[in-house]
Amino acid sequence: KACSSGIMVPVNSTNSKFSTFLLTGIPGLEALHIWISIPFCAMFFITLVGNMTIMTVIWREQTLHVPMYLFLAMLAASDLGLSLFTFPTILRIFWLDAREMTYSSCFTQMFFIHTFQKFESAVILVMAFDRYVAISCPLHYSSILTNRVIVRIGLAIFVRTLSVEVPAPILLRRLCFCHSNVLSHSYCLHPDIIKLSCSNTRINSSFGLFVVLSTMGLDFLLILLSYVLILKTVLSITSHGGRLKALNTCISHLSAVVLFFTPMICLSMLHRFGPRLPSHIYVLMANVHFLIPPVMNPIVYVVKTKQMREQILRFFIKRRPG
Repeated sequence: KACSSGIMVPVNSTNSKFSTFLLTGIPGLEALHIWISIPFCAMFFITLVGNMTIMTVIWREQTLHVPMYLFLAMLAASDLGLSLFTFPTILRIFWLDAREMTYSSCFTQMFFIHTFQKFESAVILVMAFDRYVAISCPLHYSSILTNRVIVRIGLAIFVRTLSVEVPAPILLRRLCFCHSNVLSHSYCLHPDIIKLSCSNTRINSSFGLFVVLSTMGLDFLLILLSYVLILKTVLSITSHGGRLKALNTCISHLSAVVLFFTPMICLSMLHRFGPRLPSHIYVLMANVHFLIPPVMNPIVYVVKTKQMREQILRFFIKRRPG
């Protein structure tokens, strides 16, 4: 017997019509999943190698134990975690057509995906603050962002992220699902799951909106404010070369901001105000939001940051046999 609308029962209750969720690959392109998996495998490999290399080099090289690179290590860790909870599920669908996922597994994946997503948003905000301090107070940079301050910032990000993400799977366990069990993506996301519930989801929807606005929404506004202050400081520099040098230190971080927030904002605007597009367009944009930043961030930082590039080359040359 399926649960009635407005009645909330545990998902493991016999009242739930379904026992598992079904994930979706790329709608309309199922016949090409094997071929599509090739670039996804390449992206996953680049993500693993790139982010693990950055974290290892920063850990081993004492000269990189400065705020900018310590925050970069946090960014690499969040990118790595996000990839480890998205790519394997996608590849399993492409290779084996294994679409089923139990409620517990789905809620667990959802928790970690959104946790690393919120963690990365906070790290990008902190990196904006780091660039502002470096440009506006270069002489006091090391005294403001001490190792103790960086540890406290990391702990604050960790506590904030867990405090807003832990309730989500707990609230989901109060729902039942009887309309459908087919999710829209290749991984479990909170908005996607609550759409399938036949219970009253007002609390879940309100809480989800609050979390998004109070974390990524607030982070984005504070990042914009940081760059307004950065631009004001840069324009006060009399030397044209000095202004270019100051702006150049922000290029890598600006790339991270664009890669992380642009797909999310575009997807949100399309869902609410845009024309009705084929479902694979929404899936593609969601994949861009979750999969592209972990691939591109290490590439951008290695290409644009001379010290990081030199240390990585030195790291691999020292370990080359012979």
